[in-house]
Amino acid sequence: MGFFGGLEQESYDRQYGDTYLLKRIARYFAGYRRQLLVIAGTLLGLSLIGALYPVIISAVVDALETGRSPDVVTLLLAGLLVIAVLDYVFAWVRRSVTSRVIGYSVAQMRKDAFAAAVNRDMAFYDEHKSGKVVSRITSDTQEFGQVLVIAGDIATQFIELIVLSLVLLNRDWRLTLLLVLWMPVFIGASFFFRWLARKAGRQGSRAMAAVNDNIQESVSGIGVAKNFRREAAIYEEFTRINLQSYTINLRRGFVLALIFPVLNALAGAGTASLVYFGGMAVIGGLINIGSWYLFVQSIDRFWFPFISLAGFWSQIQQGLSAAERIFALIDAENTVRQVDSQSVHTLRGRIEFDGVTFEYKPGVPVLERFDLTIESGQSVAFVGHTGAGKSTIAKLIARFYEFQGGQIRIDGRDIRTFGLASYRRHLGIVPQQPFLFSGTIADNIRYEKPEAPDAEIEELAYSIGGGEWLETLPNGLQTDVGERGAHLSMGQRQLVSLLRVLLQRPAIFVLDEATASIDPFTETQIQEALELILKQSTSILIAHRLSTVRSADRIIVLRDGHIIEQGSHTSLMEQGGHYAELYNTYFRHQSLSYIENARRFFDTQEMQRLGAASPR
Repeated sequence: MGFFGGLEQESYDRQYGDTYLLKRIARYFAGYRRQLLVIAGTLLGLSLIGALYPVIISAVVDALETGRSPDVVTLLLAGLLVIAVLDYVFAWVRRSVTSRVIGYSVAQMRKDAFAAAVNRDMAFYDEHKSGKVVSRITSDTQEFGQVLVIAGDIATQFIELIVLSLVLLNRDWRLTLLLVLWMPVFIGASFFFRWLARKAGRQGSRAMAAVNDNIQESVSGIGVAKNFRREAAIYEEFTRINLQSYTINLRRGFVLALIFPVLNALAGAGTASLVYFGGMAVIGGLINIGSWYLFVQSIDRFWFPFISLAGFWSQIQQGLSAAERIFALIDAENTVRQVDSQSVHTLRGRIEFDGVTFEYKPGVPVLERFDLTIESGQSVAFVGHTGAGKSTIAKLIARFYEFQGGQIRIDGRDIRTFGLASYRRHLGIVPQQPFLFSGTIADNIRYEKPEAPDAEIEELAYSIGGGEWLETLPNGLQTDVGERGAHLSMGQRQLVSLLRVLLQRPAIFVLDEATASIDPFTETQIQEALELILKQSTSILIAHRLSTVRSADRIIVLRDGHIIEQGSHTSLMEQGGHYAELYNTYFRHQSLSYIENARRFFDTQEMQRLGAASPR
């Protein structure tokens, strides 16, 4: 498994070189040239000020040694005060402008990552957990921004190093050469820790993504966990993943903990050599004591950029790893490929499947050479056992997935030639688990058409059953639906979803009907809304209720991805085939005759019980 093993990368992850990463990161700062010039100016100013400190102190030592006028010493001390003030001003300006530029750039990167996540197709989310995607958009962008601040500090120190090297070289080339000879040792150590830190950074990000994903999934499913009394189980699962994250980050911390002791030991050896050889040079009269003191004062500033670079290399590599993960999400490719992006202004809604083959997993076809034609304005109900391919047909029409063979045509045009956004504007889809966004019922109805006025929303809502369904809600159309519609029943959620589609007036309507039981009152309202949509759209109905099946113009019976029967409810029942079997298994108990017969049966049983219990 390795020292940093235990977490696998995602299939869309990529490894980019540092040069490529830095060039791509630089694009986010291209629009802030003026601010970058201000930052560069303040960095240079801070570097010069940092280099001046030991130089002025060295000059003070020389002045005291040679017995110069007190005025000279006072002037030098005043100079120290001035550069201290300038140091504060430059640092404040740099921090202020840097924070603003980095904040804007990270916000743009987060927008790009979110846009990429939104544009990934459904196949992507079938394979990859949404919690880990969320971690890249939130945690990784935040970590990247923090590292940019650190990088600015290190850049200041390296500019200061260059300025100080020139000053020291001017004072004594021999001691400067001694310092330079130590540089390959520091650089070698830095590269070694760079390799370790990059590896640790990748695994640390993956560990945090796993924790975020587990928390999101657990909180989203807390109701189910409580129903099955599995709170302890999800806590144990979180503990396991959290411990894994702790272990990996502990190893990362171990790498970081090694850096400073190793580099400080190297710095100590370098300092000792400089003190010894510098002292010998003073004794030999090669340099004066002020110059030697300048080298002693400067040596910490000379080593510090290398120690900082190596010490913060873990965070820098973590930031580059974060950028790498963000760019991998942005660069991930969809399986759905359009060969053109033609605008779709109007649709009649004629749908043709011509020899379509589709598989979720390679080698396991769900549809194979599938043929079907649905005329414009026709409503078709698909029925069949689970796994027959009902929902797959709807998803292919919506272009959520890419089919591997054949052709799907809408109004005679290849579906792959449409611009997806333009095409989907003509689709109205109600999934099996209707999803409502936080807000009011009115907000959710106008979701696709936000400019719709309140009067239109109200008229539409009251067109269903005279608005009786709204009377059961505390604030009517202004009732807050709660998170994911938690304040509403399943039937009410489905009704709101249908009204949302009815407002849209789509050319093609797809309903993946919920299997949950719904009270008769709400079912009547749903059926009324459904019939309004069926009048104006080509409709694909994945039906679980008898009322929906019977409202369709044609019923298609699927088994293992093939059409085995089709026709009206009456004709299919007369055939006594697979549909009749499905009807007797799933639908018969929903029919009025079945309910009336059952009621008469129970009434008879009750009368017989009462008769047997009465005294003779």
